[in-house]
Amino acid sequence: MPETLAALLFAHVLADFVFQTNWMVANKRRPGGLALHGLVVLATAVAATGAVDLGVLWLTALHVAIDAIKARARRGLGAFLLDQAGHLATIAALALWRPMIWSDGLWAGQAALPGLMLVAAGAILATRAGGFAVGHLMEPFADHLPADVTAESLPGAGRIIGLLERGLIFALILLGQPAGVGLLIAAKSILRFGAVKDDRALSEYVIIGTLASFSWAILVAYGTLSGLTVLPPLGILPVAP
Repeated sequence: MPETLAALLFAHVLADFVFQTNWMVANKRRPGGLALHGLVVLATAVAATGAVDLGVLWLTALHVAIDAIKARARRGLGAFLLDQAGHLATIAALALWRPMIWSDGLWAGQAALPGLMLVAAGAILATRAGGFAVGHLMEPFADHLPADVTAESLPGAGRIIGLLERGLIFALILLGQPAGVGLLIAAKSILRFGAVKDDRALSEYVIIGTLASFSWAILVAYGTLSGLTVLPPLGILPVAP
């Protein structure tokens, strides 16, 4: 069952955060957009598990149904988290219902593969999914920032900084170096201090965004470590005490 869960989680994050295009997102209310995304969900699930299973077909149908509901809801962090919670619940239910999907698939003999898939899924959740979550959280605050803030920033710099910091936090925790996260917080605080010290609104915006970004990456990293304890060891990560 853990192997099936890891493979399906990996397939999900690929379908939602790697292979889902802006066109798919913009056309979720149209049958064509939903159907194309559903094909991506099905393809990634089959590729990750190495099996064409009835449960995978049900998972695809439920994924499309959840996305159809979300497409008609208001944008925001709450809708994003509820959408992902729904997907994760269906994945967990399928892994409990048909745990043999992995053992019946083409990759069953690769003992280390589920662990590698879980690490890759965690990395994508920490970086890409974290970017969407933090973006939704900060969206209401952006309207209260000075008009010249975005004009002075490099295009896309904030997004890249967020990806890098969450990726570093994820790697530090998985490598058994959580103290490095504190150093990363200190370094970012020093670098940002001069730019935001005279603007209260901007400083609060940066603090909220930074804490949210760090918290998301830490939670995903420790969740990944917990999942690895029930999978065959990879032999490349520190052994948890």
